[in-house]
Amino acid sequence: MNEQLIFKFPYKKIFLKEDFYVSKSNFEAFKLIESWPKWLKKSVNISGPKGSGKSHLASILKRKSSSLIINSKDINDGVFLKFKLKEILIIEDLTQKIPENILYSLFNMASQDNKFFLITSEKPISTFNFKLPDLKSRVKSSSILKISLPGDDLIKAILSKSFSDKQIFVDKKYIDFIAKRIERSYDKILKFVNILDRFSLKSGKSLNFKVIKESLKMLNK
Repeated sequence: MNEQLIFKFPYKKIFLKEDFYVSKSNFEAFKLIESWPKWLKKSVNISGPKGSGKSHLASILKRKSSSLIINSKDINDGVFLKFKLKEILIIEDLTQKIPENILYSLFNMASQDNKFFLITSEKPISTFNFKLPDLKSRVKSSSILKISLPGDDLIKAILSKSFSDKQIFVDKKYIDFIAKRIERSYDKILKFVNILDRFSLKSGKSLNFKVIKESLKMLNK
């Protein structure tokens, strides 16, 4: 019997290098992370849609050396002392709400102390409407890489990894079926996995094409 029963276990997202699926969409970003510390520029921005693997790449880099990883909404003056003790600073989900003077000072600190600086964001920071001329200059001198929308192979890999993280065992035929019908959006793929998980548990049904079709309808409402 190919259909698999779904059981609920504690869920923890795991970011391991061997679980990162490299495709055309993310090859340049992955190659750069793997090439550390042989970066041409000390400051790097990797941008891409929500769920595109930016945090996964940041986690891979974090394991390579002494690193401080922090979300941009949590940035304050205390970050300078913490960064002083690390080799790499990783700021995740940067938005224009970050104080420009702090961001500029972090760029300067990375440059003066010969440290590495990785910023992740949904849009390239080169498109941000910064006001400080010196900050604009720092941004222009950074390496800017973008993760594009996923192809079929990457969609299947993300589905498989997301189901695996939730300890949901899904037959390949279902993965292929979903990949042909789901929107090419990282965010929609992850939302679908959550919808399918909740719907299956609530209905008490084993995974089948009918359950998948119902979950796809819920996703597109």
